[in-house]
Amino acid sequence: MGLFKLYFAFCNLGLFCVSGFGVDPALHVDIFEEFDNVKTSDGVSQVQGFHNETRAYLFEGTLRNARVSLKAAERILQKLRGRTEFTLLLTLKQEKFSSGVLLSIHYGDQRFLEVESSGLRNEIRLFFQTSDQRQQREVFPYGLADGHWHKVSLAFSATQVVLHIDCNRIYERIVEMPSMDFPRGTNIWLGQRNDAHGFFRGVMQDVQLVVVPHGYIIQCPDLNRTCPTCNDFHGLVQKIMELQDILAKTSSKLALAEEKMKYLDGCYCERTCTLNREIYRDDDAWIDGCRNCTCSNGTVECESIFCPPPQCPPDTAPIYMPGACCKECQPVCLFRGRVYVEGDRKSVHDSKGNCLLFECRDRSMRRVEITSCPELNCPESEQITLTDRCCKVCRGHDFCAEDHSRSCVENSDCINLEAGAFCSCKEGYHALRDDSAYCQDIDECAEGKHYCRENTMCMNTPGSFMCVCNSGYVRIDDYSCTGVQDKEAKHDAREQLCDK
Repeated sequence: MGLFKLYFAFCNLGLFCVSGFGVDPALHVDIFEEFDNVKTSDGVSQVQGFHNETRAYLFEGTLRNARVSLKAAERILQKLRGRTEFTLLLTLKQEKFSSGVLLSIHYGDQRFLEVESSGLRNEIRLFFQTSDQRQQREVFPYGLADGHWHKVSLAFSATQVVLHIDCNRIYERIVEMPSMDFPRGTNIWLGQRNDAHGFFRGVMQDVQLVVVPHGYIIQCPDLNRTCPTCNDFHGLVQKIMELQDILAKTSSKLALAEEKMKYLDGCYCERTCTLNREIYRDDDAWIDGCRNCTCSNGTVECESIFCPPPQCPPDTAPIYMPGACCKECQPVCLFRGRVYVEGDRKSVHDSKGNCLLFECRDRSMRRVEITSCPELNCPESEQITLTDRCCKVCRGHDFCAEDHSRSCVENSDCINLEAGAFCSCKEGYHALRDDSAYCQDIDECAEGKHYCRENTMCMNTPGSFMCVCNSGYVRIDDYSCTGVQDKEAKHDAREQLCDK
């Protein structure tokens, strides 16, 4: 009841504060308005955007030249020179698994400001130059290349960089101060690093540079508050009441669990292990793919299997067999000067142009009868001829659907190519074999491949890692923690601002 009285008192007295925000046009740059080359460049076309209030452009292919003219570049850079506070804003929809540069400001090899989104590593990379001309690089683990719209804001304030994605604060970093002393002739590119590298694939809209503090408020006006509103406080009261109810129910369940545990003191409980939904008893040993595993006191311990180089007799070759980790010697076939293993196929054409298909069986290439080829639903220019079959396929054919994915066994994905498929380890895993059919978790903590920063401890997880706050510290983001006193000092400063 006391919380509701406090709520109505604060609302009636108007103690919550919300400040307004405006931008001087002289401190604002609409990139698309300045980039006349974007509108006429090959590979750039106007399309439907996230909304209809401004223009959006699709970036595709590699034959484009989205670079601002030197005259317009000087006009933009003049607004940034000597500034310590500015924000890059943009709305984008990046093609899945693609990588490319969003914006690049550079002079020769000097990258004054460049932002790149990598869909292969699921990270955002920031490159900039310091006043003593040293190149700096910051990596923000986050995936934008998922085929969905995202609002991106990268705000600089002296030595502080703050990244917002979809109006959520994702990272806050302390870096060396970027240099804004651009020489004349500095180039500005959009959607590419230069005319040969870093091509972005997708749609961009509302690309802006604003030379004001907290420029992300233009993109996300709801973030323009230093204190909660009455509606926020009402929601907080509701949440506290829900937590109190959960606490009461949990306390009741805990008391019941403690009562039942009294009867377990006389029981012997053997600790078992679970792997891939299989339960193993203590001291059990088994082979899991390319690993020898044991169950020890409830913990699964595995070591990679060592495969010695096979010594194969003549007319045989080492190949991987289904269900086996190491290569085994298998008979081969010799056909037109090349070696084929059991099951391999090769298509050739006779003197009349007819396609003949052969398969390696029992050390001999045997003729395979060909039935009629299926009808293709793509134009002839999009049809591909393969070496292991007589029937053509359409470009973009799903080879993984032809049982190739079964070869990608453990923590491995099947990846389609233009004329076949291959196995690739999942993110956070490394290959145990040269064909990447079996992959093992990378211990980012032990190998120093993590992003855990100050006041944290790295903890390895399957395919990834997590940063655990040290005792006495509270979380800032997924990779950083701060002292409780620092957080309380910031809270006191906000209360003083509201009192004014």
